[in-house]
Amino acid sequence: MAYSIQLADRIREFLAAQPNLKIEEKKMFRGLTFMVNDKMCVSVSNNNLMCRFDPALQDEVAERKGFEPMLMKGREYKGYCYVSEEGYSLKKDFEYWLHLCLNFNAKAKATKSKKK
Repeated sequence: MAYSIQLADRIREFLAAQPNLKIEEKKMFRGLTFMVNDKMCVSVSNNNLMCRFDPALQDEVAERKGFEPMLMKGREYKGYCYVSEEGYSLKKDFEYWLHLCLNFNAKAKATKSKKK
């Protein structure tokens, strides 16, 4: 699981500054996922952000620099994307993506946990 430690640290620092968040880190999706209030919020995969956002914003978000659609088995997943380094290198762009994820996290449904 290779992921950017520096990017993970930036996310940790940003999330820690936000009030009233329960944050948990999990290794998944070939990287590190930040669970916020028991829901997947944002991940680090290689040098990319993997963002979870409101699917209704897909077209608007797709216009942003660094946006890459999330494809699995040839299918595009609405409400998820990768963001390359050029799309989050500036502080204002990084904060845009993290706020986008946090805004959706407040209304996103948590996935049901698997029984062991």
